Amino acid sequence: MSQQERIWIDPAEVERYILELARHGGDGTGVRRLVYSPEWVAAQEQVASWCREVGLEVHRDAVGNVWGRLAGTEGGPSIATGSHIDSQNPGGRYDGALGVIAGILALRALRERYGQPRRTIEVVSLCEEESSRFPAAAFWGSRAITGRATPADTEELRGYGGETMAEAMRAVGLDPARIPEARRSDIDTWIELHIEQGPILEQAGLPVAIVNGLPGIRHYVVRVEGRSDHAGAMPMDLRRDPMAGAAEMISGVIRTAQEMGRPAVTTVGRMLVEPNFPAIVPERVTFTIDVRHANPAQRDRLHAAHEALLRAVAERRGLGLHWEITTDLPPCPADPELVRLLEDVAREQGVPTLTMPSGAVHDTQRMAEIAKVAMIFVQSKDGRSHTPAEYTAPEHAAAGIQVLAAALHRLAY
Repeated sequence: MSQQERIWIDPAEVERYILELARHGGDGTGVRRLVYSPEWVAAQEQVASWCREVGLEVHRDAVGNVWGRLAGTEGGPSIATGSHIDSQNPGGRYDGALGVIAGILALRALRERYGQPRRTIEVVSLCEEESSRFPAAAFWGSRAITGRATPADTEELRGYGGETMAEAMRAVGLDPARIPEARRSDIDTWIELHIEQGPILEQAGLPVAIVNGLPGIRHYVVRVEGRSDHAGAMPMDLRRDPMAGAAEMISGVIRTAQEMGRPAVTTVGRMLVEPNFPAIVPERVTFTIDVRHANPAQRDRLHAAHEALLRAVAERRGLGLHWEITTDLPPCPADPELVRLLEDVAREQGVPTLTMPSGAVHDTQRMAEIAKVAMIFVQSKDGRSHTPAEYTAPEHAAAGIQVLAAALHRLAY
């Protein structure tokens, strides 16, 4: 492909794929598509069908990831792209799903225009990136690919409904004992296209960004123990109220991140109160903390400040305190040469971009354990994501897929 050749991706075709996939688990303008649910199984079959339609070899691995393969003439390690199709509960139509569709449309455009590549290219639709069904199973599909998922994990991981991962897998015909078979050691390069999920591109008036790194992320599940009492008869000064302690902890950790400034972020997104009744002082409060920072030293500072605050509040209020760290990923820089290649092909394709770090974590963070990685972002309207209000304009999505296809061409042809 000469520098002047442009790869055309039809925005209307992108939108058609998005809407068709959204039929599986559709919920208004969003989707509810939890891993191993009937809606997720149907969506994965849709992906497999699309892959076959564009001439790819299709297979499902031991955890249910769907792979489409365009074999190269020279063999050797693969160049891979893709994302996930599981959603938040509820989530949007674009998060993850657009990256899978992007890979399929990019490979279709390349195969139709240039034929068989020199190097093998694969697209994959991954499972349970969101941990929306199994709270401790984030990046389940990419963890299996990188050898970080085991059969034993499936008995320990429990969903919000109490079911184990093993039970959910068996219900859709997957054998947890075969999970090691999903491991891959033959992927050289990974490029994931994703919606930005934030406001930076929209504020800059640009359709596409090249991602040069991803943040470190840590998830805490914090349990605060007190004593259950009558809401009227127990004086305030005699209470051991875990709700009051949790409220102080939550406002404190959020304030700490605000004072540290961008790109530090801290979110409390889930809370469980026991017993959960208006006239009872609770016995126990459990909540989650999501902490992210791209700088390793600042990330450690933020973690230490949060943990010190939790301990101080619990001690002052006479409360029991326990936390579990369920996810702990270090910051992940993108491969510099891959970033430069993406910047180069974007210029050649006439797609205006900026280069920026990701605020969110993605399967790319796991794939970096076995491959050179980078990402492409496309603009998110109003910076919204993890909500049915999520939207990416078809022309912005098509521009990102154009950059992806050009990068895959440069790497594989």
